[in-house]
Amino acid sequence: MSDLNFSLLPWQQEVFTDTTRFKVIAAGRRCGKSRLAATTLIIEGLRCPQGSAVLYVSPTMGQSRQIIWDLLLDLGREVIQSSHVNNLDITLINGARIYVRGSDRPDTLRGVSLTYAVLDEVADIKPEAWEQVIRASLSDKKGRAMFIGTPKGRNWFHDLWKLGQDEQDKDWKSWHFTTADNPLIDPDEIASAKKTLSTFSFKQEYMASFSNAGADVFKEEWIKYGVEPEHGSYFIAIDLAGFEEVAKQAANSKKRLDESAICVVKVTDDGKWFVKEIEHGRWDIRETSAKILMKMRDYRPLSVGIERGALKNAVLPYLSDLMRKSNVYSHIVDLTHGNRKKTDRIIWSLQGRFEHGRVILNSEEDWDDFVDQLLMFPSQGVHDDLPDALSYMDQLAVTSYFEEAEDDWEPMDIIAGI
Repeated sequence: MSDLNFSLLPWQQEVFTDTTRFKVIAAGRRCGKSRLAATTLIIEGLRCPQGSAVLYVSPTMGQSRQIIWDLLLDLGREVIQSSHVNNLDITLINGARIYVRGSDRPDTLRGVSLTYAVLDEVADIKPEAWEQVIRASLSDKKGRAMFIGTPKGRNWFHDLWKLGQDEQDKDWKSWHFTTADNPLIDPDEIASAKKTLSTFSFKQEYMASFSNAGADVFKEEWIKYGVEPEHGSYFIAIDLAGFEEVAKQAANSKKRLDESAICVVKVTDDGKWFVKEIEHGRWDIRETSAKILMKMRDYRPLSVGIERGALKNAVLPYLSDLMRKSNVYSHIVDLTHGNRKKTDRIIWSLQGRFEHGRVILNSEEDWDDFVDQLLMFPSQGVHDDLPDALSYMDQLAVTSYFEEAEDDWEPMDIIAGI
């Protein structure tokens, strides 16, 4: 036991000594994630009550063998009773076992009572492995877990990390570390990598950034805020999502669902868009209809555009009934894809307008969600519902630029208007 080498870096000690039940660590490459995982597994295994075990999971069995197996044998050699390389099982001197597995076959993880689990490279693990198998295996012993990995855009790993950042659930806490937090890595090596790698790769692999997936289609300096102009006409564009009974959805699953978005824009005479608000959420069909009606009542738009298709056909009877009961009416028009892919449609409608300052966001509203989606567009795993709703305004807010007629002008033909 005297030869156990569990020396840890400062950031590793901070995470290890924290008593939060579920820990989420987003860290850059060569930061020291694997050593923290191996140390934690061995110590938790030695604390493990009889009849339970600890578990290490990475995306595949091959990765688990490569990442953690030899490190576990090296760090724990003084407390390992036996090991089985074919099954990747380790038995400690107290009889507890460390199971090393891959998430590519989640059913093989069932049936074991766990006191601790480490999920490594979480961005590449299917969430079902945690939600349907591992979480239940921790329940009888009120076991704990650690989620570690390098971000790959916005997926369920990002959701877990955000949960730990919110500090609303005392069971969850998250940390962010870069490769530079490992003092054993020469800073000159990091600087050299920054010069030779793409910005995308460096931010993901070294800086552990969740926000590196955007393609710079929209730039932050293009986004302008202001007050509502005195003159103009309101238009409302609506991008509908599926009408889910969201209360029945699992917490993490809800975050992956698309949202409905109701975009209210005031268009001035010179064709500029003042974006008054974009209300968004996951609502059932009745709540969606009610929200549309309230916007119609509040803004009296010249027209309301709803994307043509099954969702519009579903919501229209409810909306029409509410309009009759409330005596609130608006001209409802079809919005279409225009035979364009969503990416092309959003870029075509919004990029030039933002770049040339022809879109102004209401300075009295919170635009964090919209700006995040816009700057990250187009990125896998990141919603684009809000920019999509705004892009539809291009089909509604068609500005006329005719010169004003002379006061004494009269038509020669009252029918033709000429």
